[in-house]
Amino acid sequence: MTSILPVVLAGGSGTRLWPLSREHKPKQFLPLLGPQTMLQQTIQRLDGTDCLAPIVICNEQHRFLAAEQLRQIGRADSTILLEPVGRNTAPAIALAALQATAQGDDPLLLVLAADHVIADVPAFHRAIRQACELAADGRLVTFGIVPDRPETGYGYIERGDPTGTGWQVAQFVEKPDARRAAEYLSTGRYYWNSGMFLFKASRYLRELGQCRPDMLAACRAALAGAAQDLDFVRVDADAFGRCPSDSIDYAVMEHTRDAAMVALDAGWNDLGAWAALGDVLDCDGDGNCLRGDVLTDQVQGSLIHAEHRLVAAVGIQNLVIVETKDAVLVAHRDQVQNVKRIVEQLRDGGRTEHVQHRDAYRPWGVYDCIGSGDRYQVKKITVKPGAKLSVQKHHHRAEHWVVVSGTARVTNGDKTYLVTENESTYIPIGQVHCLENPGVIPLELIEVQSGTYLGEDDIVRLEDRYGRA
Repeated sequence: MTSILPVVLAGGSGTRLWPLSREHKPKQFLPLLGPQTMLQQTIQRLDGTDCLAPIVICNEQHRFLAAEQLRQIGRADSTILLEPVGRNTAPAIALAALQATAQGDDPLLLVLAADHVIADVPAFHRAIRQACELAADGRLVTFGIVPDRPETGYGYIERGDPTGTGWQVAQFVEKPDARRAAEYLSTGRYYWNSGMFLFKASRYLRELGQCRPDMLAACRAALAGAAQDLDFVRVDADAFGRCPSDSIDYAVMEHTRDAAMVALDAGWNDLGAWAALGDVLDCDGDGNCLRGDVLTDQVQGSLIHAEHRLVAAVGIQNLVIVETKDAVLVAHRDQVQNVKRIVEQLRDGGRTEHVQHRDAYRPWGVYDCIGSGDRYQVKKITVKPGAKLSVQKHHHRAEHWVVVSGTARVTNGDKTYLVTENESTYIPIGQVHCLENPGVIPLELIEVQSGTYLGEDDIVRLEDRYGRA
């Protein structure tokens, strides 16, 4: 049997799930439905299918998030392909297909989004097996979701004549209005377009070459100039930047004569907005989905998510309330699709709350900006065991470090020494320095920065084990 190679598309910014989802840590890297992130759940959902180690395609700025989350679930053997710029799904899948066939293999590519929910995993596995039979015969298979309501937020697939273990695709249709969505549902012939696919790598490349030869040529050039960088494959940025942007639906699936569909009835959800998340979370007897430290009185049909403090609600209905360290969202459940307009206002106003959380994740750990003022900034820094920050210096700020847990190995100019719990050290302006955790428990310290400029771009990296120097 032909091998199945999962291709997990982990790009996208998830703006409609703001303020949890942000540019530097979008929804696919968040634990929205339990202790594991959406990316981790997507990959572990394949346990029991004899799939190969996956290819994960993500934005360059998310590379360390992806690598760490794969390591946490024992999939450090995955290939991580970095997109220097977003070019939609058709080029991303082309990169994966070219990578997969580079050594002469021709696996079946199982293309998945990293932010989907599938409640019935056995049903999902059965659909994969059905799709494999069609893909082995040269079909380009998409998974059509059996609809349970006249949804206007999804595109649809109309099934045609039966073929093998599925159906021919009669047509792909755009998101309908409410009247047409109701008509689609009544016919029983229309399915939601899931954005998941299965086909031979060579078949996809052949179809892409016929439909969009310019796109395939750009992707070939990008992968030909690729370089291995730590855990990542970096494609040539200039070549990929010249690639046209288009989805696989528009570039290939709507033009090929070999499109087929397998029906999937497995509790699928793409978590496109807060209302969708409320549909898959457990609710109480009043229809409320409550997470975190939440108190309610006479509240119905609401989703309330508290991350860092008590949220109390009285006498409300059908609201979404999301609290984070630096932002609070209040929206009616019928209007959550428009949260992206708030993100647009933040972007247009030159603000940063749509870009990153107060917690900023780095390959060595995380820091939280817990306070700031004129000429000073206070951070809580957590360094993973064995991790080391870059050897660096600053032109405009000095730093005071106080260790609150663990042990720090500090390089301060020409001296290297240990700083333990309840001890502190001082790094003068312009001093070459480095921070490392030599222990087996996380290192936690408080950093007080003082100076005329405190931006993150006042870092001159001289050495860095993560390739950032």
